[in-house]
Amino acid sequence: MFSFCPLQGALSESTASQSLLELDGGVKILVDVGWDETFAVEKLRELEKQVPTLSFILLTHATVAHIGAYAHCCKHIPLFSTIPAYATRPVIDLGRTLTQDLYASTPLAATTIPTSSLAEVAYASSQAPSLNPNLLLQPPSPEEITRYFANIQAVQYSQPQQPRSSPFSPDITNLTVTAYNSGRTLGGAIWHIQHGLESIVYAVDWNQGKENVFSGAAWLSGGHGGGGSTEVIEQLRKPTALVCSSRTPDATLSRAKRDEQLLESIKLCIARGGTVLIPVDSSARVLELSYLLEHAWRNEVENNNNETFRNAQLYLAGHSIGSTLKHARSLFEWMDDKIVREFEAAAGGKESHSRGQRGGHHHDHKVAGPFDFKHLRLLERKGQVSWVLKQALEDLEPKGRVILATDSSLEWGFSKEVLKSIAGDARNLVLLTEKPALNENKPSIARTLWEWWKERKDGVATEQTTSGETFEQVYAGGRELEIADASKQALEGNDLSVYQQWLATKQQLQATSHGGSGMTWEAWTDLNDALSDTSTESEESETEQQGKALNISANIKQASRKKVVLNDEDLGVNILIKKRGVYDYEVRGKKGREAMFPAVAQRRRHDEFGDLIRPEDYLRAEEREIADRQETDPAKTKQEDSLGKKRSLIAVNAANKATANSKREKQPARAHSDEPDDASATGAPGNGPQTEEVDELDEEEDAPVLGPAKLVMTTHKISVNLRIAFVDFSGLHDKRSLHMLIPLIQPRRLVLVAGTEQESQALAADCKKLLSAQLAANSSNESATVDVFTPPVGTFVNASVDTNAWVVKLSDYLAKKLKWQDVNGLGIATITGVLLPGGGFIPSDDPNDEGNKRQKTAEGGSPSSSMALTTVNNDANPRTLPTVDVLPVNLAATATVKAASQPLHAGDLRLADLRRAMLHAGHKAEFRGEGTLLIDETVAVRKSAAGRIELESVALPFAVGPGGGRSLMGGGGGGRGTFYAVREKIYDVLAVVPGA
Repeated sequence: MFSFCPLQGALSESTASQSLLELDGGVKILVDVGWDETFAVEKLRELEKQVPTLSFILLTHATVAHIGAYAHCCKHIPLFSTIPAYATRPVIDLGRTLTQDLYASTPLAATTIPTSSLAEVAYASSQAPSLNPNLLLQPPSPEEITRYFANIQAVQYSQPQQPRSSPFSPDITNLTVTAYNSGRTLGGAIWHIQHGLESIVYAVDWNQGKENVFSGAAWLSGGHGGGGSTEVIEQLRKPTALVCSSRTPDATLSRAKRDEQLLESIKLCIARGGTVLIPVDSSARVLELSYLLEHAWRNEVENNNNETFRNAQLYLAGHSIGSTLKHARSLFEWMDDKIVREFEAAAGGKESHSRGQRGGHHHDHKVAGPFDFKHLRLLERKGQVSWVLKQALEDLEPKGRVILATDSSLEWGFSKEVLKSIAGDARNLVLLTEKPALNENKPSIARTLWEWWKERKDGVATEQTTSGETFEQVYAGGRELEIADASKQALEGNDLSVYQQWLATKQQLQATSHGGSGMTWEAWTDLNDALSDTSTESEESETEQQGKALNISANIKQASRKKVVLNDEDLGVNILIKKRGVYDYEVRGKKGREAMFPAVAQRRRHDEFGDLIRPEDYLRAEEREIADRQETDPAKTKQEDSLGKKRSLIAVNAANKATANSKREKQPARAHSDEPDDASATGAPGNGPQTEEVDELDEEEDAPVLGPAKLVMTTHKISVNLRIAFVDFSGLHDKRSLHMLIPLIQPRRLVLVAGTEQESQALAADCKKLLSAQLAANSSNESATVDVFTPPVGTFVNASVDTNAWVVKLSDYLAKKLKWQDVNGLGIATITGVLLPGGGFIPSDDPNDEGNKRQKTAEGGSPSSSMALTTVNNDANPRTLPTVDVLPVNLAATATVKAASQPLHAGDLRLADLRRAMLHAGHKAEFRGEGTLLIDETVAVRKSAAGRIELESVALPFAVGPGGGRSLMGGGGGGRGTFYAVREKIYDVLAVVPGA
């Protein structure tokens, strides 16, 4: 059984993605924990209800729409952090930087406490009307975000993984998940879930086409993006259910035309001295855009000597954009092969540069890698962005500027600040790169600008690219745009009392919740430690270990139901470290953990290079005194350490460290540690921000509000006179890809999510026609149809497939006679036997009949030949199951049974695999025409759409039968050596299953 329920994003304009998959046995899988720019807690209510029943979590993309609510749920939803989560390494690393950028950019991400929750607080009725609905929850700290994402298990592409289950999940030992490249984002995944008979493919927001940085989705064989093949890989073919997104771009452009339109729009704006704002996300599509612009600048400045690009300045603004690019430089193997070759060429260029220096030749430049930016400057603080915008207003001779800023919604991040500054100048341009989502309450700023571009009311400037393609820039025409700014204000007075009462009530409810649902993370950690410790003790039996684990779990649950503090019996040996004044504990007769002194394992902090080492922990006494004095009074220390007085190395290092820290807080961040300064890097003087200007602006920034706070929203209107352009850089699959791939995948059920109702219904009608026509052609049944589901949010649909499977019991004698053959990891055997009803056997009086010694066919019974047996219910009573046993001699001699016991050829043959095998064997093999493999110029191998393989030699054709009963026919003829070699290779691929 397979049921599917979308929790967010179905049949709506919202891009947020959350899906719940329920499999047989109560296994529930949550795919994605997405959010949108409203950060509304109400949209997570249904997810919160499902948390106590979830088995594990799968994450597909490192975007707000797919992973934005993960840290919030880990902090504020009980037990959520105990659920195992799986994602690729890029999604983990980039998702962490995205979440840190999100919480550093806007207080909206912390979310407000719902008014309904505050109303439930047992507080004075006179104060109830003054409840403030904008009380903020405590956001996760950077350390907590790092810990949450460190708990996610990393997976590799195409490697099956047997996931761990949550403590409250049913058994999932027969379940495997595999990630495949989805394109569009770095590390994006198409998930394949295999559970018993169910084969589910979950593919949302993928892209089949290759891009500058990302390779295409791994649907087709022949490498990333398909490699020209039109055959879907074996693992993703013919799933029982395919979950696919229906959101597609309005207009489809090739990658070359898309890049050309973007660069031409930028070129026109910077040529007139304007500023281009490109709102982007901070983790996924920003890599594609930054790579494209950096290499465009390299080509125009270094190769074409274009003065327009040479004088223009290129910036990338985001609170954590430096960390994002740092991770990108270490994840080249997840990118397109072109990026890998470029990185290898850059590394080789650096080596030859070193050899040239040793030989006496000097080179003044180094070869830059794919993400070693020479022209693009990073801005990670508000003061730096303010300085760049101030320079744009004060320049007497305006220079073009291109600013990529987070976020793409223009509701938070630096993009909002840039828009406020450039909105009044008609020379400037806002370049939208994806269609913004439409919220239910109020459209985002990006959505408003996109709708203005769509309406085209206030004049249109039609431009033309060098290749003749036209594109449009729409004038805003002085329209007023309402902008809402969010800020934090510390709680005081009645608001603080209400917050404290709500917090105390929440903690009490969690501690006393029934069924163990209020168990804290520390309690689960103690339970896991107890389980692991008891499992390693050789003195205890398996029964004792299980009993102790159950006792610990029961004690913790009982304590959480009745009281918050555990008593002495519940603490056990932990009383020595958790209760003051206790120095002795009776250990005689104890085993396992109770027999030794408890030790608390401290988690070691580490980074990408190993354990973190604090040099301050290794200072001598006199060095520590000097360092402390340096921190408390640097001026006095400098005066004491005058010329002629000996200074220790550690004191010098401490002084340098303090100076460097103070400068680092005030100087702009560099894109790379070994880059030259800003002025020399671009070949234009004064290109980088001046330190004095940035210092002055940074000092004016308000100190962050710590502790309980409330959200204060202020709105104001600005007049917008700039131009608006739109070039689709979302990287989503188009309708053509869907119409081509879905019939090739051949799903037995199709579920469409992540799209508007109009898009989903239109695609459902098209896919139903394509799949039904294909099914009718293959099954010779013109009325055959394929079910296509478009469920709304919160609605479960049964997407399981009706299979002809029965549960039977094999007799011991028959089971010993089976001869199993391995076919692609599956065991296959043919059975010729008699099916008897449950309740035992009828003995035979004939002593010479081996079959009748064990059984006798019931009245009306008939033999069953080549029966396919599948166990689908382990709870069935074996006494009532029908039994298959060997045939009696008199039935085995019939002609019908003899005809049905012929050997079978099972399996599937791919012509590409056959070509490689023949080449390895020393033959000449090449493809000729459509689906024809020519071997040694004498033997042709073809594969029809129905799976039939045909061999044709120079003199005589031969064929292989279709499906599971393939057999070679004929013999002799010309090219006998090559023909028999080809036939032998085909037999090696097809498992020959002997007759029963």
